[in-house]
Amino acid sequence: MSIFSDSFQETAGWNLEHSYAGLPKLFHRSTLPIPVRQANFVIFNQPLASELGLKAEVLKENPSLFVGNQLPTGAAPLAQAYAGHQYGHFTALGDGRAILLGEQITPKGERFDIQLKGAGQTPFSRSGDGRAGLGPMLREYIISEAMHALRIPTTRSLAVTSTGEIVRRMEPLSGAILARVAASHIRVGTFEWAAARGSKEDLQALADYTIQRHYPELAGDEQIYLRFFESVMERQAALIAQWMHVGFIHGVMNTDNMAICGETIDYGPCAFMDVYHPETVFSSIDRNGRYAYGNQPHIAQWNLARLAEALLPLLHVDENLAIEKANESMHSFQGRFQKHWLAGMRSKLGLFTEEAEDSDLIQALLDWMQQSKADFTNTFATLSRAQPISEDSEYHSWHQRWIKRLTHQQQSMTDSLQLMQRHNPNYIPRNHKVEEALSAATEKTDLSIMHRLLEVLSKPFDYTSSLPEYSRPAESGSCGYQTFCGT
Repeated sequence: MSIFSDSFQETAGWNLEHSYAGLPKLFHRSTLPIPVRQANFVIFNQPLASELGLKAEVLKENPSLFVGNQLPTGAAPLAQAYAGHQYGHFTALGDGRAILLGEQITPKGERFDIQLKGAGQTPFSRSGDGRAGLGPMLREYIISEAMHALRIPTTRSLAVTSTGEIVRRMEPLSGAILARVAASHIRVGTFEWAAARGSKEDLQALADYTIQRHYPELAGDEQIYLRFFESVMERQAALIAQWMHVGFIHGVMNTDNMAICGETIDYGPCAFMDVYHPETVFSSIDRNGRYAYGNQPHIAQWNLARLAEALLPLLHVDENLAIEKANESMHSFQGRFQKHWLAGMRSKLGLFTEEAEDSDLIQALLDWMQQSKADFTNTFATLSRAQPISEDSEYHSWHQRWIKRLTHQQQSMTDSLQLMQRHNPNYIPRNHKVEEALSAATEKTDLSIMHRLLEVLSKPFDYTSSLPEYSRPAESGSCGYQTFCGT
């Protein structure tokens, strides 16, 4: 219960609703955050607060709101239930350390979940302590805000707040809580939970709610649940293509980490690829490369198949016919993904038109990059500046082929370069720069390096500046670099 007056509520800009709580109890448990020793903002996202209709100048004086020691008026905290296939194995999960405060309604009428991650044990914590470390929470802040600047659908980070407590992992960590903002936290795993633990009525209630919240244009369709599945598939195809365009590797594409709304969610073992190679893996536990860069489209399709299985009771009363409908739709995923991937790759090469040979042209460049161990981001950025990349004869042959392809369209070379600079980032969250920022913040309480990095990452397509410190890969390369499931 809030200790704040209604006048504070109005001054702070909170406008919370709780539509998710209207779903059957199968999907959530009322859960209060567990108070922490003390609350201090490490970083607060003022631009995002303003977009949400929140008054940053008021909230910045009340960090206790972002650790759960105090609650905004109207908050109704709950933990969400869901399942998931983790590395292919089905597991009952749920929010083990995340608590949904409510859904903020913005001045534009948009609805966003406000969630505290690391807010303590919930009914789904199992043996976990429900807490989070400062480094992993800052990592999610950096990467999620970078993804937003790259125009890739993503959850966002409103604040990271220290707790004054120690979190015990492999080594002691300073405790922190992330305030995460999402269009919703409904996952493929939420539907798997409904199929495994609930009735058909529960499943339908979840589907109807999700459609109303994220796909209202489907209302009245005679095959609404099949169209719903296809719409989710379309958004995921577009999302994964966008990841591939910037060399992003999610690292843990379990079904509980695939959001139905089409946003990127959870930034644990994620990283950005330096040297191009489809088999690139950074996650310390992905020993077989299940979630490698080049496997991401295939895993997305696998995850969507699990969603289709969960939805079968809604697709047709006859299970065989339901399976037939689901399979027919599933077969379209590769074409959907290829469409989005090709469109983005054409833009990265300055192509305004479409030709059948474009796929071969693109693949030839990627093959050369792999053989030459070329940096993924810098290859496209250098090409976007019309600067020489290599004296290698194979590259020279490809370059001539590309120049000839550009003459097949009416747009000028200048037009093509401008298109390329809008789609090829000059700056990404280089792994060594992220680690540098996190080390300074957690070991020296020096936030200046992180703030400078965030400033650069907020303008990833800036070609007017030259910041080699932020565009160069690590001198040692990515060899041996590992990420962990800390978030």
